[in-house]
Amino acid sequence: MKLSKCIFITLVLLSSFGCKKKEVSESDFEKVVMNSVFIEIVDSIYMDRRTMEPPPMPRLDFKSNKEDTIGYHEKLKRYQIEQDSIKNDKNRILIGVYDFVVNNKIRNDKFDLTPFQNNKKFDFQYASKFPEERFWNIEDKKSGMPVGTIEISNIKFNKNKTLGTIIASASCGGGKCGRGFEITIENKSGKWHITNINQTWVS
Repeated sequence: MKLSKCIFITLVLLSSFGCKKKEVSESDFEKVVMNSVFIEIVDSIYMDRRTMEPPPMPRLDFKSNKEDTIGYHEKLKRYQIEQDSIKNDKNRILIGVYDFVVNNKIRNDKFDLTPFQNNKKFDFQYASKFPEERFWNIEDKKSGMPVGTIEISNIKFNKNKTLGTIIASASCGGGKCGRGFEITIENKSGKWHITNINQTWVS
Protein backbone atom coordinates (compact mmCIF):
# COMPACT_ATOMS: atom_id res chain seq x y z
CA MET A 1 0.00 0.00 0.00
CA LYS A 2 2.80 2.36 0.96
CA LEU A 3 4.66 1.51 -2.26
CA SER A 4 1.65 2.22 -4.50
CA LYS A 5 1.00 5.50 -2.65
CA CYS A 6 4.64 6.50 -3.14
CA ILE A 7 4.46 5.66 -6.85
CA PHE A 8 1.23 7.69 -7.20
CA ILE A 9 2.78 10.76 -5.55
CA THR A 10 5.88 10.46 -7.74
CA LEU A 11 3.76 10.29 -10.90
CA VAL A 12 1.75 13.35 -9.83
CA LEU A 13 4.94 15.32 -9.17
CA LEU A 14 6.46 14.31 -12.51
CA SER A 15 3.25 15.22 -14.32
CA SER A 16 3.13 18.58 -12.59
CA PHE A 17 6.77 19.26 -13.40
CA GLY A 18 6.23 18.33 -17.04
CA CYS A 19 3.26 20.70 -17.43
CA LYS A 20 5.14 23.56 -15.83
CA LYS A 21 8.13 23.02 -18.08
CA LYS A 22 5.88 23.02 -21.17
CA GLU A 23 4.17 26.25 -20.06
CA VAL A 24 7.49 28.04 -19.55
CA SER A 25 8.79 26.90 -22.94
CA GLU A 26 5.64 28.22 -24.64
CA SER A 27 6.12 31.57 -22.91
CA ASP A 28 9.75 31.70 -24.00
CA PHE A 29 8.74 30.79 -27.56
CA GLU A 30 6.22 33.64 -27.63
CA LYS A 31 8.82 36.13 -26.37
CA VAL A 32 11.29 35.06 -29.06
CA VAL A 33 8.66 35.49 -31.76
CA MET A 34 7.55 38.87 -30.39
CA ASN A 35 11.13 40.11 -30.26
CA SER A 36 11.64 39.12 -33.89
CA VAL A 37 8.62 41.07 -35.18
CA PHE A 38 8.29 43.98 -32.73
CA ILE A 39 10.43 46.47 -34.69
CA GLU A 40 8.62 45.58 -37.92
CA ILE A 41 5.27 46.16 -36.19
CA VAL A 42 6.29 49.51 -34.73
CA ASP A 43 7.74 50.69 -38.04
CA SER A 44 4.46 49.79 -39.77
CA ILE A 45 1.96 51.41 -37.38
CA TYR A 46 3.57 54.12 -35.23
CA MET A 47 2.18 57.65 -35.31
CA ASP A 48 4.51 60.65 -35.13
CA ARG A 49 2.77 63.71 -33.66
CA ARG A 50 5.35 65.94 -35.33
CA THR A 51 3.93 64.98 -38.71
CA MET A 52 0.23 64.90 -37.81
CA GLU A 53 -0.36 68.61 -38.38
CA PRO A 54 -1.80 69.14 -41.89
CA PRO A 55 -0.30 71.71 -44.28
CA PRO A 56 -1.63 75.27 -44.00
CA MET A 57 -4.57 76.17 -46.18
CA PRO A 58 -5.10 79.52 -47.91
CA ARG A 59 -7.71 81.69 -46.24
CA LEU A 60 -10.97 82.40 -48.05
CA ASP A 61 -11.98 86.04 -48.49
CA PHE A 62 -15.73 85.89 -47.85
CA LYS A 63 -16.36 89.24 -49.53
CA SER A 64 -14.84 88.25 -52.86
CA ASN A 65 -15.22 84.49 -52.35
CA LYS A 66 -11.61 84.12 -53.46
CA GLU A 67 -8.62 82.61 -51.74
CA ASP A 68 -6.47 85.11 -49.89
CA THR A 69 -2.94 83.90 -50.67
CA ILE A 70 -1.11 86.77 -48.94
CA GLY A 71 1.55 85.11 -46.85
CA TYR A 72 0.21 81.63 -47.66
CA HIS A 73 3.11 80.55 -49.88
CA GLU A 74 5.61 81.54 -47.19
CA LYS A 75 3.69 79.53 -44.55
CA LEU A 76 3.56 76.53 -46.88
CA LYS A 77 7.28 76.80 -47.55
CA ARG A 78 8.05 76.87 -43.80
CA TYR A 79 5.78 73.86 -43.27
CA GLN A 80 7.54 71.85 -46.00
CA ILE A 81 10.99 72.74 -44.64
CA GLU A 82 9.90 71.60 -41.16
CA GLN A 83 8.49 68.31 -42.48
CA ASP A 84 11.64 67.63 -44.51
CA SER A 85 13.71 68.35 -41.40
CA ILE A 86 11.72 65.75 -39.44
CA LYS A 87 12.06 63.14 -42.19
CA ASN A 88 15.81 63.73 -42.49
CA ASP A 89 16.42 63.79 -38.74
CA LYS A 90 18.93 61.06 -37.90
CA ASN A 91 18.18 61.12 -34.16
CA ARG A 92 16.34 58.10 -32.82
CA ILE A 93 12.56 58.44 -32.66
CA LEU A 94 11.30 58.34 -29.07
CA ILE A 95 8.35 55.95 -28.72
CA GLY A 96 6.41 55.31 -25.51
CA VAL A 97 5.58 51.62 -25.10
CA TYR A 98 2.86 50.62 -22.66
CA ASP A 99 4.44 48.67 -19.83
CA PHE A 100 2.24 45.59 -19.94
CA VAL A 101 0.86 43.62 -22.86
CA VAL A 102 -2.89 43.49 -23.43
CA ASN A 103 -3.91 40.03 -22.27
CA ASN A 104 -5.20 37.43 -24.69
CA LYS A 105 -4.69 34.98 -21.86
CA ILE A 106 -3.90 35.14 -18.17
CA ARG A 107 -0.45 36.70 -18.07
CA ASN A 108 0.80 39.92 -16.57
CA ASP A 109 4.37 40.03 -17.85
CA LYS A 110 5.94 43.43 -18.23
CA PHE A 111 6.94 44.02 -21.82
CA ASP A 112 10.73 43.68 -21.92
CA LEU A 113 12.35 46.55 -23.85
CA THR A 114 15.91 45.35 -23.20
CA PRO A 115 16.34 43.58 -26.59
CA PHE A 116 15.62 46.86 -28.39
CA GLN A 117 17.86 49.23 -26.44
CA ASN A 118 20.37 49.59 -29.25
CA ASN A 119 17.91 49.96 -32.11
CA LYS A 120 19.22 52.58 -34.53
CA LYS A 121 15.85 54.05 -35.52
CA PHE A 122 13.76 53.96 -32.33
CA ASP A 123 14.37 54.90 -28.71
CA PHE A 124 11.83 52.86 -26.73
CA GLN A 125 10.82 53.99 -23.24
CA TYR A 126 8.03 52.79 -20.99
CA ALA A 127 4.97 55.04 -21.27
CA SER A 128 4.77 55.12 -17.46
CA LYS A 129 7.89 57.33 -17.41
CA PHE A 130 5.88 60.19 -18.88
CA PRO A 131 2.69 62.06 -17.93
CA GLU A 132 -0.57 60.38 -18.87
CA GLU A 133 -0.76 60.61 -22.63
CA ARG A 134 -4.16 62.31 -22.81
CA PHE A 135 -2.45 65.40 -21.35
CA TRP A 136 0.25 65.57 -24.02
CA ASN A 137 0.35 68.65 -26.21
CA ILE A 138 0.63 67.15 -29.69
CA GLU A 139 1.53 70.54 -31.16
CA ASP A 140 4.66 70.74 -29.00
CA LYS A 141 7.39 69.22 -31.17
CA LYS A 142 10.39 69.92 -28.92
CA SER A 143 9.30 68.89 -25.43
CA GLY A 144 11.35 65.71 -25.08
CA MET A 145 8.14 63.68 -24.99
CA PRO A 146 7.59 60.59 -27.15
CA VAL A 147 6.25 61.22 -30.65
CA GLY A 148 3.59 58.61 -29.91
CA THR A 149 2.77 55.42 -28.06
CA ILE A 150 2.45 51.73 -28.89
CA GLU A 151 0.33 49.17 -27.05
CA ILE A 152 0.56 45.51 -27.95
CA SER A 153 -1.07 42.21 -27.04
CA ASN A 154 0.13 38.71 -26.49
CA ILE A 155 0.36 36.55 -29.60
CA LYS A 156 -2.51 34.19 -30.34
CA PHE A 157 -0.99 31.30 -32.31
CA ASN A 158 -2.66 28.73 -34.52
CA LYS A 159 -2.44 25.06 -33.51
CA ASN A 160 0.81 24.44 -35.42
CA LYS A 161 2.35 27.74 -34.31
CA THR A 162 3.02 28.80 -37.89
CA LEU A 163 0.63 31.78 -37.77
CA GLY A 164 -0.01 34.34 -35.07
CA THR A 165 -2.36 37.24 -34.44
CA ILE A 166 -1.43 40.36 -32.50
CA ILE A 167 -3.74 43.19 -31.46
CA ALA A 168 -1.96 46.56 -31.35
CA SER A 169 -2.73 50.25 -31.13
CA ALA A 170 -0.78 53.40 -31.91
CA SER A 171 -1.39 56.95 -30.74
CA CYS A 172 0.21 60.36 -31.18
CA GLY A 173 -0.91 61.39 -27.67
CA GLY A 174 -3.18 64.13 -26.45
CA GLY A 175 -6.23 61.90 -26.79
CA LYS A 176 -6.74 63.28 -30.29
CA CYS A 177 -5.48 60.58 -32.61
CA GLY A 178 -5.18 56.84 -32.42
CA ARG A 179 -5.57 53.69 -34.48
CA GLY A 180 -6.12 50.02 -33.73
CA PHE A 181 -4.82 47.06 -35.69
CA GLU A 182 -5.10 43.32 -36.02
CA ILE A 183 -1.74 42.08 -37.24
CA THR A 184 -1.11 38.64 -38.75
CA ILE A 185 2.40 37.21 -38.58
CA GLU A 186 3.68 34.05 -40.24
CA ASN A 187 6.71 31.84 -39.97
CA LYS A 188 8.24 31.47 -43.43
CA SER A 189 11.46 29.49 -43.79
CA GLY A 190 12.17 29.85 -40.08
CA LYS A 191 11.67 33.64 -39.92
CA TRP A 192 8.63 35.49 -38.60
CA HIS A 193 7.26 38.45 -40.55
CA ILE A 194 4.06 40.47 -40.87
CA THR A 195 1.79 39.15 -43.61
CA ASN A 196 -1.24 41.38 -43.05
CA ILE A 197 -2.24 44.50 -41.10
CA ASN A 198 -5.95 45.20 -40.74
CA GLN A 199 -6.94 48.57 -39.24
CA THR A 200 -9.81 47.92 -36.83
CA TRP A 201 -10.56 51.41 -35.50
CA VAL A 202 -9.47 55.04 -35.76
CA SER A 203 -10.03 58.08 -33.56
